[in-house]
Amino acid sequence: MAPAPRIRLLSETTANRIAAGEVVERPAAAVKELVENALDAGATRITVTLEEGGIGRILVEDDGHGMGPEDLALALERHATSKLAEEAMLFRIATLGFRGEALPSIGAVARLTLTSRPADGAAHAIRVEGGRKSAVSPAAGAPGTRVEVRDLFFATPARRAFLRSPRHEAEQAVEAVRRLAMAWPEVAFRVEVEGRPTLVLGQADRAGRIAALLGADFAAAAVPVEARRGGLELAGQAGLPTHHHATSAAQHLVVNRRPVRDPLLRTALRVAYRDLVPAKRFPAAALFLDLPSEAVDVNVHPMKTELRFRDPEGVRGLMIAALRRAVAVGAPGATPEAPDLAAPAAAPPTWDAGPGFAESFPGWRPTPLPGRPRGPGRLDLGFAPPAAPPPPADFGPEGPLGRPLGQILETYVLAEAPDGALVLVDQHAAHERLTHEALRAQLVEGGVRAQPLLLPAVVELPAGDIARLLDRAADLARLGLEIEGFGAGAVLVRALPALLGAPDPTPLLRDLAEELAEMDEALALEARLDAAVARLACHGSIRAGRRLGGAEMAALLRQMEATPRAATCSHGRPTVLRFGKAELERLFGRR
Repeated sequence: MAPAPRIRLLSETTANRIAAGEVVERPAAAVKELVENALDAGATRITVTLEEGGIGRILVEDDGHGMGPEDLALALERHATSKLAEEAMLFRIATLGFRGEALPSIGAVARLTLTSRPADGAAHAIRVEGGRKSAVSPAAGAPGTRVEVRDLFFATPARRAFLRSPRHEAEQAVEAVRRLAMAWPEVAFRVEVEGRPTLVLGQADRAGRIAALLGADFAAAAVPVEARRGGLELAGQAGLPTHHHATSAAQHLVVNRRPVRDPLLRTALRVAYRDLVPAKRFPAAALFLDLPSEAVDVNVHPMKTELRFRDPEGVRGLMIAALRRAVAVGAPGATPEAPDLAAPAAAPPTWDAGPGFAESFPGWRPTPLPGRPRGPGRLDLGFAPPAAPPPPADFGPEGPLGRPLGQILETYVLAEAPDGALVLVDQHAAHERLTHEALRAQLVEGGVRAQPLLLPAVVELPAGDIARLLDRAADLARLGLEIEGFGAGAVLVRALPALLGAPDPTPLLRDLAEELAEMDEALALEARLDAAVARLACHGSIRAGRRLGGAEMAALLRQMEATPRAATCSHGRPTVLRFGKAELERLFGRR
């Protein structure tokens, strides 16, 4: 006797509800799909209303071209769409939606009413509840489309049980609209949550929409991004490295008018800022990539937030190079050109940061800074300064960072900017960036200049660290660091980068081994070399606690003004703080 069959076909209703879970996982997904439909319909104004976080009610109204009764009936059929005229267009998708799944999926798990009116016709409506459709009937309505969704997931209680609080779900839905609004600045958006307007955006150009969504702080700390290569075109704005956030919420990536969270693009953004922002912090950016529709596949993820590029390395390289050029700014008021490891570079900077600033001025001897004389009524501060201060030393022309006044805690350089603002510079962090950029420039030219050691140094390290270093010996040689194996537990160091002077090679090699251990092997060679350059720069920089003379401090300020990315060190920490009149008045409670 044959066994009873164990495989059976699911009912159409059950299959539709399972499929709906892939497309409509929460209210925000439903809102996103409905707003995308409105945009594809040519809407110029879109209003979204949410109740109970979208679980109780979602209402999306638009002024698009609308639908007649025949199209209205088909709109709720699975895989019925007006956006693919033929199957070949699946590889040249130019609309936000194309699968014909959104409305049927929502109707399978909720109570949906769809009302639409074309510009030259009457309004009609159709209803669907848990997958059961009504007939199309005449209705009242303005030109455009009105979609009302009630009791989301009433037909799939298990999915509803996994939703979070209405407030959280509403925030996610508003964020979905914000991202679409960034991609479509010419469209006006309005979102109301529990009867209160939460997001109101008028029609604008791209710059206006970026300012409206990311705020005045971003606008004040953003630089334009623009690059073209082949059929790729990148534009937008990127925040300076000093403007960063605890999450990636302020990162807007748009491809062919589609907001995405694509891993390749997000990785490129992270790599571009890798040595510019602190660890676990995220830069802000609004970037728009346009490319031929046949060069990108959007039919990868049910939510269409991930893509597959025909030339992923080309996209990645263009984005990294453009961002590095854009944020390669020096001290306030200076915008030097920067060599770039991700693309052929222009001539490197003409400056050359030597082993240390003291070595650059061998005749200089640190002198105590003069105090102010005491007169009648002055407080006795416990010291006797000279009767009259000498005139300020002349260290040449002043730049945006001004003239040095002194050194605080043998760590921070105090300067006065030309407009009277107070400037504080972290000498180690600043010199680390100068050394990093000098090494980077030499690397772009063909290789970092090496200084052979008179007596090769033997460095003992764990076997794993030695193996990692020797595996990258050729790459390290390009950085001016020449090593070779020396027995079971040591390496022989024959040369060091000339810019570093004569540091102890042991901590340098130990840190490089750790850097190589943590490095993602998928990173391009240029990115791996740049990470190693940053580590070398840290070991070749002047340290906190070292006394600097006036000429050394002035040289530090001038080189910062002429150096790319000098506002942050190689680890992303700030190198300079500026206190203008307004900041000082706030500190002293004057405003």
